[in-house]
Amino acid sequence: MAKYDEAFRLKVVKRYLRGDVSAKAMARRYGVDHSMLRRWVASYQQHGRAGLKKKFSHYNAEFRLSVLKHMWREGLSHRQTTAVFDIRNAGSVGLWERLYHSGGIDALTPRPRGRPQTMPPPVPPQPPAKAIPDDERSRKQLLEEVAYLRAEVAYLKKLDALVQAKQAAQQKKRK
Repeated sequence: MAKYDEAFRLKVVKRYLRGDVSAKAMARRYGVDHSMLRRWVASYQQHGRAGLKKKFSHYNAEFRLSVLKHMWREGLSHRQTTAVFDIRNAGSVGLWERLYHSGGIDALTPRPRGRPQTMPPPVPPQPPAKAIPDDERSRKQLLEEVAYLRAEVAYLKKLDALVQAKQAAQQKKRK
């Protein structure tokens, strides 16, 4: 038997609700934190046996904001709010409130979990552009290509001159 399965929770909650002992004493007897026992009791009183079942939920920003607005409007504590909305993680409402006060509704949007991808997905190769013969190209296209090629040649000449100057400086330094 798992330590905190539904049957165990139900047994502990029902024994506590009989009123024989305090929450701390009951929690100590079963090796459970007393605040967890109080959450179980509140959830059981609000939702019945379904409140003690395991639940894995992801909440969107609109739901989180509606929970916060209800809590503020009704003047509920975080624990009471988690019981009313059947939120299993007791710290969620407090976290949502801090996030909302620090960053507004945008801060309440769930973030993706796990490690971010380090590499972007591969881009499919583009088919090579069809080369248009020179006699079919317009005068403007040909002049643009000539200007581009002249700039490329000038850049390469300048780069070659810089490399030669650097080599000459190193030879001069060696002597």
